[in-house]
Amino acid sequence: MKVGDTLRFRKIIKKRNMTNYDVIVVGGGPAGLMAAGQAAARRQQVLLIEKMGTPGRKLLLTGKHRCNLTNTAPIEDALTHFNPGGRFLTQLFYQFYSDELRAFFSDIGIDTVVQRGGRVFPSSEKAQDVLDALMNWIHSLEVKLKTRSSITGLQIEDNRIKGIETTTGPYSAPAVILATGGMAYPGTGSTGDGYRLADTVGHSINPVLPALVPLETIGTTAKELQGLSLKNVKACVWTDGKNTAEMFGELLFTHFGISGPVILTLSRQIAQALEKKKVVEIQIDLKPALDHKALDDRLMRDIQSLGRKQFNSMLKELLPKKLIPICSNQTGIPGDKKISQISGNDRKKLRSWLKDDFRFIVSDHMGFGQAIITAGGIDTTEVDPSTMQSKLIDGLYFAGEILDIDADTGGYNLQAAFSTGWAAGRAVGAASED
Repeated sequence: MKVGDTLRFRKIIKKRNMTNYDVIVVGGGPAGLMAAGQAAARRQQVLLIEKMGTPGRKLLLTGKHRCNLTNTAPIEDALTHFNPGGRFLTQLFYQFYSDELRAFFSDIGIDTVVQRGGRVFPSSEKAQDVLDALMNWIHSLEVKLKTRSSITGLQIEDNRIKGIETTTGPYSAPAVILATGGMAYPGTGSTGDGYRLADTVGHSINPVLPALVPLETIGTTAKELQGLSLKNVKACVWTDGKNTAEMFGELLFTHFGISGPVILTLSRQIAQALEKKKVVEIQIDLKPALDHKALDDRLMRDIQSLGRKQFNSMLKELLPKKLIPICSNQTGIPGDKKISQISGNDRKKLRSWLKDDFRFIVSDHMGFGQAIITAGGIDTTEVDPSTMQSKLIDGLYFAGEILDIDADTGGYNLQAAFSTGWAAGRAVGAASED
C-alpha cells in the first residue's frame, strides 16, 4: 500500500471513530463558531460541543438583536475601549480586525453597514442572519456539532491535552479550544464552566464581575422617571467621596435605577467598587456644555424674559417634562412660584442642581442575569497572544469572553470574540500541519 493510500485509509478509520477528533471546540458562541470553522477550513476534523440545544443564543441578543459586529475605530483607539488587559489584543488586531472581519462576513453572505460611532451591523440588522450564516459556514466545512452536552473535565497527560470529559461521554483530541464564554446572561449557557476547568489545570482567574450592567439606585426618583432617556449629559462617578470617572453621552432611567450607554460603560469600575464595599454615587450634569457662569447667565435671561410666568414654565425651557417635578422638589422651589419672585439664592440652587446636585446613590448592580459582558477571567499573561494557546498546557487554547479582555459597548467585545476565535482556529490547524 502506498503512503498516500495509507494516509487516506487512516483518515477513513478516524472518521468512523466518533470520539476521536483533531480539534474539539467547547462553546458555540461567536468565538467558538469562528474557531471551529477556521480549524475545519484547515482540514481538521472538528467537534463543536454546545451545552444548550442550539449554538449562538447570546449572539442573538447582541446589539439589541441587531448584532453590532465590530467598530471601524482605528486599532489604537479601539484598544482604549478595553480594560487594561485589552492590550493583549494588540498583535492580533493588526492581523484580524474590523476590515478583515467584514470581508469574512461578506464571503459567507453577510453584507455590513457602518452606523453612528463607527458601529458595524449586518445590513439586515438581524442577528439571526449572522448566526444562520455562521452555522451554514461550519456545516459546509463538516464541523461535527454536539448539542446538549456539557464539559465536565479536561484529560491531561504530561502537561498536554488529550481530550475532554462531558455529560455525553469522553472525546479525544490533541487540541481543545475553550470558548465557553463568561457568566453574563447565564440563560444562554454562560455559567462559568471554563473558569472552573482552567483553574483545575493551574490557570489564574482574575476576579469575575458583571460588566456593561445596569445599576440599582436608592430611593424612588429613578422609578418616577422610568422610561426617560437623557441625551448629551455627563455622568460622574463618586467613590467614597472622590470623583473617579466621568463620561458624556446618554443614560436611561428604569424602575430599578439607571442604565443606558454611559452607565453601562462606567459599570465595570462601579461593580468593582461595590465589591469592595465602597459608597458609590452618580452625579448627573444636565448642562455639560455650559459652565456655571454661562448657565447662570442663561438663567438670568430666562428670568428676565419669563418674569410674569410660573417657575414651571421656566423649567419647561430647561428640562424634559418628567424631570420638572423632580427638580422643583429637590431644589425646594415651588412650581407655581412667580419667576419674578425667584431670588438669587433660588437661582443658585437651580444652577447647582442642574450641574452638580442631581445625584443617585448606587445600591447594587443587576448581576450577571442583566450584564452584557463579564469582567475578569483567565489571566492573559498565561496565554500566547498570537495563538491563544495556554502557556501552561500544550494543546489547550482559549477564545472569547473566557479571557480577561472585556470592553465598552460599540462592537468591541464581539470583535475580540471573533478575533481570538480566528487566531485559535488557525493556530490548531497550523500546529497539525507542522
